[in-house]
Amino acid sequence: MLLHPTLDRLHALGLHGIAKGFKELADNPEASSLEHAEWLGLLLEHETTLRRQKRFEMRSRAARLRQPASVEDVDFKAPRGLDRALFLKLVSCDFIHAKHNLIITGPCGVGKSWLACALGQKACRDDLSVLYHRVPRLFTSLALSRGDGRYSKLMSALGKTRLLILDGVDGLAPTAS
Repeated sequence: MLLHPTLDRLHALGLHGIAKGFKELADNPEASSLEHAEWLGLLLEHETTLRRQKRFEMRSRAARLRQPASVEDVDFKAPRGLDRALFLKLVSCDFIHAKHNLIITGPCGVGKSWLACALGQKACRDDLSVLYHRVPRLFTSLALSRGDGRYSKLMSALGKTRLLILDGVDGLAPTAS
C-alpha cells in the first residue's frame, strides 16, 4: 500500500480527518485484523469528529464570548438562587429553537454573565450561531456604523444570529434572545 501518495490525495481533497485516521490505522498493527467496512467506519468517524471540532471552534471564535464558561462547570450549590431543573432545561437550547427570549437577572456579582457565556458556549457546540456584546459597546458600534456605512451590515449580522447575548452593565442583566 502506498501510504504517502494516499495521504497526499486525502489532504488535497480536504479530507484531513480521514488522512489523520488513515495514518493512525496504518501505524497500528492491530488494525490489520479489521475488515474494510470497519476501517471505513473509523475513517469516517475521524473526519466527522474533525469537522465538528473545526465548526465549533469557528462558531466559538465568532461568538466572542467574554468568559470561557461551560455548562458542565456550573456550580448549583453557589448561593445565587439558580434553579437546577430550569437551567438544565435551558441547556437543551430549546428556547433558541422556539425563538424565545431569556433574561438572566440577579444581584451584582452572582455570575449572570458567566451563565450567559456558558449557555452561549453550549449553543456553539449545538452548531448554532452565537454573538456576545456588551451593551455600551454595541450602542457605540451602532452609532459609529451609521456614520461609516456599516449599519445595515451590522444589523444584518445581528439579525442572522440565533443567540444574541447582550451583557448589560450598571444593574442591567445579560439577556439572550
